[in-house]
Amino acid sequence: MSDDQIAPGLRRGYSMGALATGAFGTVPGLLLLPYLTDTLGVSALLAGLIVFLPKAWDVVLSPMVGRWSDHAAVRTGSRRPYLLWGGVALAVSFALLFAGVFTDATGGAWWTAIMYSLCATAVAFFGVPYMAMPAEMTDSYHERTRIQTLRVAFLAVAILISGAGAPAIRNAVGGADGYRVMGFFVATVMLIGVLGAYFGTRNARRATVLFNEGTLWTQLRSVMKVRDFTLLAFSFAIQYVSIGMMLAGVDYIANYYLNSDAGASIIFVLFVGPALITMPLWNRLGQRFGKKTGFMFSTSLMLLGVALNSVVLLGFSPATGKYFAYALVMVVGVGYAGAQVFPVAMLHDTAAVDARRTGVNRIGLFTGVWGAIDTVTMAAGTGMFAVMLAIGNYAPAIGLTPDGPRNPAMTEMILAFTLVPAVFFIISLILLRGYRLTGQDVEIRLSDDDIPAGAGDSSEAVDPVDAGALAPGHYSPHPVVDIDNPR
Repeated sequence: MSDDQIAPGLRRGYSMGALATGAFGTVPGLLLLPYLTDTLGVSALLAGLIVFLPKAWDVVLSPMVGRWSDHAAVRTGSRRPYLLWGGVALAVSFALLFAGVFTDATGGAWWTAIMYSLCATAVAFFGVPYMAMPAEMTDSYHERTRIQTLRVAFLAVAILISGAGAPAIRNAVGGADGYRVMGFFVATVMLIGVLGAYFGTRNARRATVLFNEGTLWTQLRSVMKVRDFTLLAFSFAIQYVSIGMMLAGVDYIANYYLNSDAGASIIFVLFVGPALITMPLWNRLGQRFGKKTGFMFSTSLMLLGVALNSVVLLGFSPATGKYFAYALVMVVGVGYAGAQVFPVAMLHDTAAVDARRTGVNRIGLFTGVWGAIDTVTMAAGTGMFAVMLAIGNYAPAIGLTPDGPRNPAMTEMILAFTLVPAVFFIISLILLRGYRLTGQDVEIRLSDDDIPAGAGDSSEAVDPVDAGALAPGHYSPHPVVDIDNPR
């Protein structure tokens, strides 16, 4: 297999964008629900809707942004302007999200819903083009794993800073002011990541595939016919519902099981620390056994961790169980690192192979669909956790006992944090077994320009004209602009 590497500086610059996506993916899932229920006094069901509906908007928006960025990539050779303007808008709207302009339940609910909708819109304009870039930056199967390994390292740093730091800042300042200061801090972290990714990728290889024609709906149908992508996307979606439920539960488990203001921060330190240490091992495992094997193994680790944690949290008192719970969080963290590296690298493989196979640039559309799945399933997980709270008749700070805070919804919290995600991880593994695009497939497809559209059996191949991606008579390359040797 070819193993052409890109410049380390380019790899680092690109990976800095994960500071923005990681912070946004962590803090709202961790703190937005308790902010609404415990600080603003919004009911659990309404809070769940506020968290979910703005993300549901991404189902419509992200594929559109992906298609727009495809056009930009073909027209200008670069998606980078989306990174700058979308990223800056994300940082500003996030700071406003927790600004506490309204502190009553009604006004706070409306303000949060509007600002979170703006955040969801901005993150689509930043995240979708950002996630598309590695498919164009290199043709190497293993280099995409290296890129994702470093990206996930920055992602882990973002999770550590925002996941551990955000609750600590909130608790140190206290009340609505604590959320306000926390929001500004996290927005600053996002802005650093945005600017790092924008300036750090200025020397990235430009897009060299054809113009993307056909309607958005036709393109979406064609993308979803790519078997490997569909299986990978559904497997990833089910996992992210689980991640959303677990993330939403951290603050509640810390308060009502661990009885610790610092519990959420401790959980994130234990979650991220092992992930950072073991990150190079995932890269080696992927090179040795392949990305699919790495993804299945990392998912199995998460499954083991959450399944055992359900036994601990349901069967042990907090005084004893917290030590086992902390240890199992570390196991889940190691698995989570691999489960972030491999699926995105596999996404880029399927998108790049499709572009070579059809001669049409749909890479942004692939990542747009992926981004929609990412955001809506994470929010769905948070919403499902909120539903479990409502089923258990959750009420803030209800049920204090000599052993610490206990809540009427304690059992439902634990089930939503552990056992339900475990079931989803099992379903994800079953789906993932059908994925069959190997490293050899990718290297052959991307190294041989003479392979016709539809060759091979690693995915459901379609001709670009038959798929509606190109109009009849338009299957010919547009001139490619080489920025190093302009014509």
